[in-house]
Amino acid sequence: MTTSITLRPARFSLPRLGLPKLVWALAATQFVGRAGGVVRSFLVLYLTQAQHLSPATAGTVVAALGVGDIGSQLLGGWLGDRIGRRNTMLVGFVGAAVALALLGSADSVPEIWAAAVAVGLTVELHRPAGSAAVADLPAQQRIRAFGLLYWAANLGFSVATVAAGVLAQYGYGLLFWINVVASLVAALIVWRQVPETRPAGSVRMRQKLLPVVLRDRRMIAMMAVHVGYFTLFLQTFTTLPLLMTADGLGPATYGAVLALNGIAVVALQPVAVRLLSGRSGSVVSAVSMLLVGAGAALGALSHGTAAFAGSVLIWTLGQIGIAVRFGDTFADLAPAELRGGYMGLASTTWSVGAVLGPLTGTALLDLAGPAVLGSACAIGGIALFFARKALS
Repeated sequence: MTTSITLRPARFSLPRLGLPKLVWALAATQFVGRAGGVVRSFLVLYLTQAQHLSPATAGTVVAALGVGDIGSQLLGGWLGDRIGRRNTMLVGFVGAAVALALLGSADSVPEIWAAAVAVGLTVELHRPAGSAAVADLPAQQRIRAFGLLYWAANLGFSVATVAAGVLAQYGYGLLFWINVVASLVAALIVWRQVPETRPAGSVRMRQKLLPVVLRDRRMIAMMAVHVGYFTLFLQTFTTLPLLMTADGLGPATYGAVLALNGIAVVALQPVAVRLLSGRSGSVVSAVSMLLVGAGAALGALSHGTAAFAGSVLIWTLGQIGIAVRFGDTFADLAPAELRGGYMGLASTTWSVGAVLGPLTGTALLDLAGPAVLGSACAIGGIALFFARKALS
């Protein structure tokens, strides 16, 4: 008797790290959106060179986009709780494609301003909704899931920074179309691969976000600490090039030093998730804030390429630590029916810091000099360390 053995072809599958397909689909949208997000990095050059606007006017357009960005975090969280996480992400990606097309075709300054606000309102709309979808997962999966999303976004950003400089040589219009296509591809991934995760009956609970948050003193305190952290962290991206220029180092050296940030995040983030996921979130966050303060202080006092590179690596380690525990920190605070709103408010702390950080850092550097800036960064890191520890 002959025994027949049927060989089935091996099925390819991603190493899911114990995560559902939902998380991998969200990571794909993060990568595609960031890798194709080439317009923002070159927006000032487009406005001044292609549209012939003055630097001051171009700055107001960038500010208009930033105002829209703050609104998108709140709107994205609110919509995620009302119309669902999946629908909000679809609205965001499709809306961003339309807004980017309008910005690329706008000619008058009022049209450009309006389109910039629209881009700000839509291009980040998916983020709090996606974070809420991850927050809907079991608690033991959240840290790995948030870590994967952050890693995918940074990998995409690294691709975008390299590609945009090359593609811009062929005209800024190409950048807009690439960004539009990337947003539509991300929307397609959401449509085909991302299920709805909003808890059943959450709309019927009828809780209003603002009254709940105003009664949640821990949430308010956590937001305040993270606004302080992002203010400290994000000022480095505006003061670092000024400090390096004053030290006689050119744009190419600055680009190479800053590239260490992206390389370190992509290389170390997966390792950090494994090492830090079982540790106290308050300790990880507090130490990370201290590292960012120390790295920023060292950067303010540095001389020479090696010293500046060392400062970037130090605050990058802190950045990675915050990223590992940021999402689950706020997810643990959120009521199930208000996770979208809570994650939107959490994301807003970054947006507010992105406004306050550059203003504060450049003002200190201009008015008081590098030594005072460095001292302020060190003191800020120590204060944030103790404040975050107090919230454990």
